[in-house]
Amino acid sequence: MKALKWIIGIVLVLLVGGYFGFDYMKQETKKHSPQETINYNAGDFSMSVTYSRPYKKGREIFGDLVPYEKVWRTGANEPTIFKCNQTVTIGDQDLPAGTYTLWTIPYSSQWTVIWNSKQYGWGVGLDGEPSRDEEYDVLKINVPTSDTKNTVEQFTIDFQYHVNMRMAWDDTQVMVPMMYGYN
Repeated sequence: MKALKWIIGIVLVLLVGGYFGFDYMKQETKKHSPQETINYNAGDFSMSVTYSRPYKKGREIFGDLVPYEKVWRTGANEPTIFKCNQTVTIGDQDLPAGTYTLWTIPYSSQWTVIWNSKQYGWGVGLDGEPSRDEEYDVLKINVPTSDTKNTVEQFTIDFQYHVNMRMAWDDTQVMVPMMYGYN
């Protein structure tokens, strides 16, 4: 009976320590890739992107740190979250109002940008592979890459030219064409 109490006590200490240790680890990683939310508002239309912003730090980014032709959670830490309160037309496809995780597959001359309806915890499994479940993909679009005029040290997502979403890091950027209010 005494041994059982010791085992239960040790298990409880390990569980509590693991919970707080994981929370501490998440906070520490966010120091290196801070989280940011960008917003676009026009009248009663709004959309936002919440993502973590890793730094280049002299590394080769696309084709190395972020491999070509493999799914990327598009940032660091947790998956990037895209929210819109009305239907958004992306390219020639409609994305219904809602909350999505945003994934990308970088290639040297284009990216595949993916909106997925499932919400994920960390975004990668213990094996280091992205945890995106393709079954929940709602919309995919291929967009060409272009060179940035200057090196972008910290991964950046913003809205430009009315409402297009731009993603830029290192010397590469993509512009995702978007429209709203035309449905």
